Parts: sequence; structure tokens; C-alpha cells
Amino acid sequence: MNIIQNLWLALDGIKANKLRSALTMLGIIIGVGAVIVLMSIGTGTQATVTSRISSLGSNLVFVRPGATQQGGVRTAAGSAISLTLEDAEALEGADGVEAVAPETQSGGQIVAGNINVNNRVLGVTESYLDVRNYTMADGDFITQQNLDAKSLVAVLGANTANTLFPDRSPIGQSVRVTRTQFRVIGVLASKGGSGLGTEDDVVMVPITTAMARLSAQRNNSGGRSVGTVNVKAISDKDVPIVKESVAAILRERHRITVDDDFTITSQEDTLATLNQVTGVFTAFLGSIAGISLLVGGIGIMNIMLVSVTERTREIGIRKAVGAKRNDILLQFLVEATVLSLFGGLTGILLGVGISRLVSGMNLNGQPLNTVVSPEVVILAVSVSAAVGLFFGIYPASRAASLHPIQALRYE
Repeated sequence: MNIIQNLWLALDGIKANKLRSALTMLGIIIGVGAVIVLMSIGTGTQATVTSRISSLGSNLVFVRPGATQQGGVRTAAGSAISLTLEDAEALEGADGVEAVAPETQSGGQIVAGNINVNNRVLGVTESYLDVRNYTMADGDFITQQNLDAKSLVAVLGANTANTLFPDRSPIGQSVRVTRTQFRVIGVLASKGGSGLGTEDDVVMVPITTAMARLSAQRNNSGGRSVGTVNVKAISDKDVPIVKESVAAILRERHRITVDDDFTITSQEDTLATLNQVTGVFTAFLGSIAGISLLVGGIGIMNIMLVSVTERTREIGIRKAVGAKRNDILLQFLVEATVLSLFGGLTGILLGVGISRLVSGMNLNGQPLNTVVSPEVVILAVSVSAAVGLFFGIYPASRAASLHPIQALRYE
């Protein structure tokens, strides 16, 4: 008997027991649907993170302070006061560098009238807008004149502006950062957010003003300390050259002979690390959902064993008229695989539908993004077929090993 005939026999068997077949497939349907939904959430999260990081630019290099030694104990990276504004100015002449944007960062309460919010306060230069790929929604950004005069001006992130000035334009209004009044000269265009946070909850002021009024820190040599130096390479290909030239300049300036007192990372390094983390997260979600596929496979084995018992006389008759062991084995394997495949296809439809339904929903204030990739669908179909084959082997083998005489005498 060929595969086509076995397929028709399997379909007849499913039709003869519609409710039982449907309940058997339910485990596979739920399992495949859960795999697709959870993996689409994981893939969507990964795509959102990748898009978010890529939106900052793929040719960025970040220079941050290193760690310090206190009593023989090494503190966390970034705790050293080793990078200065003068270092940032020196890096502008490094090989492959297009622009340099140092920044200081502090937190504080931002007050406008009777509304207040706690946000990050960044001290930046005029090049920060281009280096970090921001655009203006309204007004102007910080200029060199603001830096030279240590002007009390501020540029608000989109969320900060909407919170502090919900019914009027922020331009020209005053905001108080800690104990200092600033005049708002611009509002940044929204960059959106993801599970990693948002770039829209921020206030930017001239870095010279921040050092004088908000977060004045100097290193042992009297240099004005900065938290991060953002370096924009001319192109993606220049990133390795920039990292090497920046390291060489800083080692010479800091008279380093052994351990660096700074760390250098690129946007590519950040993206690779985050993709690795989100990849593990996606695989973990898929593994959890895969447990339900195992349960569904056990259900198929159980029903197929019941089917073998019910059809013992049929098996005996087929063997008596010449059916071989392989014919019986193939018949029950095909039936188990068809059950699993039907369940898998239905689960795919269910999973894709739920994924589209939940896409765009807010989760802790962040929009949930789902991406159903063809690879996930193919994997789900393959796994559902494999489950049917694997869990159908034992019942099929048991049916094929029945002795025809004993099978015919079975009541």
C-alpha cells in the first residue's frame, strides 16, 4: 500500500472520530500557537532594540571613564574621574573622526509652574545633535555662543516638553533645574522608546553651564570632568581606526603605561551584545512554549494506542490478506503525522492571529512589537510533523508487531 492510500485511510480515521481527533490536536494547536506568539514577541523585541540602537548611528564610538582602585579593591567601570573636556577637544584631530560630542549627565527635578518631573539632565555641546542623530521639532539647539557665554538655556526632550507644557509651546518659557532657572530655546523631535527606556525624557543644557551650575567635577590635574565622549567616525569602515587612534591619544595624554583608565566601545559592540541577550530571551520563550508541544505529543501517543486497541481485528484482517509489517507501521505513522500536521497548521493560524492582535498593545507604557518570521512558521510546521512521527512510532510498532491469529481472535 502506497503513501497516498495510507493518507486517505488516515483521513477516514480522523473523520470517523471527529471529536476525539479534535481534542487530540488541541495540544498541538496550543503548543504551536504558543511557540509562534512568544517567539514573535521575542523577535519583535529584538527588532525594536536593533532599530533603536541603529537609529543612533552605526558609526559611533563611546569613550567612558574606567574603574578606580581603592584600598586594593577595583570599583565599577565608569567610577574614575579620568575623562575631561580637554580630552574631548584633543580627540577632534584623531584619524577617521568626523565629530566629537562630550557630555555630562546628572539627574534632577525639572519644574515649570506647578508641574515637575524627574529627568536626566545632559550637559552637551553644539555637535551633540548631529553626533547622536537627534532632530529638532521646534526652536533651536545649543550653539557655540551659548557654550562660550555659559548661557542659562535648555532644550527639552519630547516627553519632557509634553509633560511640563501640555497646553502651550515651551519655547521662551522658563524651567527650573535643581535651583537654577533656564530659558527653553528648543524641543527635540521624538525618538520613541522600547523596553530599554526612551531618549525623550531628557533636558539638555550647554556643557559649560552644567559644569558651572549643576555638576562641577575636576580630576587630579584640574581638568573639567565629563561622563562620556561620543565620537562619530567618518564611516562604518573607519570605526576600528577611530578606536585605535582615540586610545593612542588618551594613553599619551594620561601617561598610561599599563592599564587604561578609560573604556572604548562602539555601536556595533553594543548592538551585538543586545542581540545576543534578546536572542537568548527569544529562545527561552520558545522553549517554554515547546513544553506544551511535548504534552500534545503525549496526547497523540495516547490516542494512537487507543486506536490500535480498537482496530486490532482490522489489523489482523489486513495481515491475513497479505499486508506486511511495514504496511501496518506506515499506516499508523501516517495517521499520527496527519493529526500532528493538522494541529500544527491550525496552531500557525491561531498564533499568527494572536500575534497580530497583540502587536501595538502597551506593556508598561511601551508598545509591544511582534514579528512573525517565515523561519518560525517553518520551524513550527517541522516540529509538529516531528512530534507526530516521534510519538507515533511506539503505537505504530505495537500495531505492526501484532500476530495475525491473535488479532483475529481479539474481541
